[in-house]
Amino acid sequence: MNFVVDKPITHNNTMQNPSAAMNAVQMLTVGKPEVLQLHALPEPALQTSTQVKVRIKAAGVNPIDTKIRARGLFFPDALPAVIGCDAAGIITEVGARVRHFKPGDEVYFCHGGLGREPGNYAQYCVIEAAYIARKPARADFIQAAAMPLAAITAWEALFDRANLQPAQSVLIHAGAGGVGHIAIQLAKHIGARVITTVSDTIKAEFVKSLGADTVIMYHTTDYVQAIKQLTGGRGVDVAFDTVGGEVFRQTINAVKHYGDLVTLLDPGVDIVWKEARTRNLRISFELMLTPLLRDLPEARAHQVDILNNCAQLVDRDDLNIHVSKVFPLGQAAQAHELLETGHTLGKLVLNTEA
Repeated sequence: MNFVVDKPITHNNTMQNPSAAMNAVQMLTVGKPEVLQLHALPEPALQTSTQVKVRIKAAGVNPIDTKIRARGLFFPDALPAVIGCDAAGIITEVGARVRHFKPGDEVYFCHGGLGREPGNYAQYCVIEAAYIARKPARADFIQAAAMPLAAITAWEALFDRANLQPAQSVLIHAGAGGVGHIAIQLAKHIGARVITTVSDTIKAEFVKSLGADTVIMYHTTDYVQAIKQLTGGRGVDVAFDTVGGEVFRQTINAVKHYGDLVTLLDPGVDIVWKEARTRNLRISFELMLTPLLRDLPEARAHQVDILNNCAQLVDRDDLNIHVSKVFPLGQAAQAHELLETGHTLGKLVLNTEA
């Protein structure tokens, strides 16, 4: 893939009208959800011959968006900013050196929204063609926009970090969540035995429908003891922690000797590592944002490959993305409020055309 970023060029389509405007949700300051406000902003224009312009049809809402809104962006002097990493849409314009995409192609991607490039709570974006993948044909734009960050996270955690294999047992915490419900399906697709934790009966039925073999209600059941009973005291081959804190600490005791424990969160400074060391656990961290934050072209290319693989799974009906609620673009604040309750099934999405 070509990741060359060159100087502005003449494009092979009609140049953008500089007076054109789009709707976008802008964050003017750090704070509560109400800091997200709908504004009319200039449409972005292609800046290099390797970029494409995308009419965004839908934008995914992720926990990282709420953290950025509440704590600040990753780069200094980034405000005001448009946030949102996930999007799906239709290419409207391509740079002269773009060969594999054309206007009218339906695509999806995870890019921007961290403070260096504009995010996707907007009606248009400009992005390097190397960073996008073709949208699954069986998925609509809403479903596709819900996928990238969560699907890449689940894939990297299970397969790149833990090297999950067929017939192995895997514990997936918060299986009804955005990452968890995809991780369950990916693990089942390769033939792993899936154990997952949820908080209530509605979520339990949901994860069973995804193929989970064993569901543990963590409010009423000690999941460490339950897993020991399920595995004859051995523990699971792989554990995927999407919660952090005390859950990470307790999960150490649920993983077999020489097993794998992958976490999305910082375990903290007060953790005692003795049991993990005695068990010879392999502890891995999964942050799918690293290639975006550190500008790592090879890692970006790998993530595009993951999106292409996931698109094939969707088109074969081996992966289904659950969207629990869709909000109009102007209701991004309400979407953040709901996501921060921690009670959603699957994903939330913004309809940029509503």
